[in-house]
Amino acid sequence: MLRALPRALRLSRPWRSPGARDCASKAKDGTPEIQVHALTGPDEGITEVLMNRPHARNALGKVFVSELLEALAQLREDQQVRVLIFRSAVKGVFCAGADLKEREQMSATEVAIFVQRLRGLMSEIATFPAPTIAAMDGFALGGGLELALACDLRIAASSAVMGLIETTRGLLPGAGGTQRLPRCLGVALAKELIFTGRRLNGMQAHELGLVNHAVAQNEEGDAAYHRALALAQEILPQAPIAVRLGKVAIDRGMEVDIASGMAIEHMCYAQNIPTQDRLEGMAAFREKRPPKFVGK
Repeated sequence: MLRALPRALRLSRPWRSPGARDCASKAKDGTPEIQVHALTGPDEGITEVLMNRPHARNALGKVFVSELLEALAQLREDQQVRVLIFRSAVKGVFCAGADLKEREQMSATEVAIFVQRLRGLMSEIATFPAPTIAAMDGFALGGGLELALACDLRIAASSAVMGLIETTRGLLPGAGGTQRLPRCLGVALAKELIFTGRRLNGMQAHELGLVNHAVAQNEEGDAAYHRALALAQEILPQAPIAVRLGKVAIDRGMEVDIASGMAIEHMCYAQNIPTQDRLEGMAAFREKRPPKFVGK
């Protein structure tokens, strides 16, 4: 059964350490735009991707996108990562979307190539093996919201502002928003939001089902991050292979009819059967103790 599992349904290769557990990419001027931090102690297994481009409100520029792709490529190979949180180091903003000033300097061909690169970035986030959480403590507009939509879970502060506003700029969502928003909200509501370019605050987004949780903003401006961290802490103790395979079963199953989806679930379930964690879970239940999952 395991040999028959399609390649797209397999877990990533065994962990190979990329080196230091903390790393930071740097732009040409030496300023970090993407920082990766692996938490320690009781939060070991939670990794944060910190977006840090304050002068451009974390806009999706060439350097920013390249660094984020590089970070994701390293993290994808690291099976110590059980939950990945995307957050901002810039107060009041998550990601302002496309860097329109930079894009004005591009030719039509260059724009097409860069937009395709953006789609690739969103796909890398969407297919990341471990659960991903977007902590939106500020503006998440256009491509910034598309980045959040590529994550499995979304947390928003009440003061956050989000929307696919491309039509107000003579554009349309080009990094997966026209596909992911309807899957999140339904076709009619997604069309309304895209056609109008409407902006929503965190509470409105929660009422519509666009985000999992909305929380009142605090004085530090990081309430969504703290709620995202609490959610990650709930995921952390669970069997990591089962969680990853559950993500595959849901994501791939949503792309096909119910019968095919059930077959995908069956293949994922079969892959989980021989794991040490499944045996540990059964033993812990029998012995009435908390399980100790190791990801094998």
